[in-house]
Formats: sequence, C-alpha cells, structure tokens
Amino acid sequence: MAKLSSINKNERRKKLVKQYAGKYAKLKAIANDKSLDETERLIARLKMAEIPRNANPTRVRNRCELTGRPRGYYRKFRLARVMLRDLANKGLIPGVTKSSW
Repeated sequence: MAKLSSINKNERRKKLVKQYAGKYAKLKAIANDKSLDETERLIARLKMAEIPRNANPTRVRNRCELTGRPRGYYRKFRLARVMLRDLANKGLIPGVTKSSW
C-alpha cells in the first residue's frame, strides 16, 4: 500500500488539472498555432507559466485504485499488476481468465 500522503497529493493534482483544463487547452492551442504572430504565442506561453505546476496533466501519476501503487499499472483495469493478478485468480474481474495452452 502506498503512502496516504502520496495518494492524496495525486488526488489534489487531478482536481487542479480538471479545474484548469479549459484555460490550459486554450493557451496551448494559441502557443502552438504557427499562423499567429510570435509575440502572441510568447504571451500565451508566459500565461501558461503562471498556471500552477500541478495543473499540468503530465504531473498526474497513474495509480492503482485499490492500493495506490504507482508502478505496474494497467490502464484498462486501473489496477496494479499485483492486484490485477489477485482479483483475476479469484474470478472477480469479468472476462479475465488464466491462460493455458
């Protein structure tokens, strides 16, 4: 089980990303638009720099829903490999079976 502080920190980041998503997307579109003047693009980049760092989507870490483990994460199930295997062996994940050939 991951430290509760790490899990909570990640949840705060998710909340900030959601809060600033619209503003961030608009500024990023302006900054990447080659047809605009260079000064407008620079101003957009400076405004992006004023947004809190934790509002950047790349700061959010994928973590297991059950344990908070950050490594060995399967996006499809939103679980770490350890919990995925445990739940699959118990038959608690629909459609997942142990392979045999």
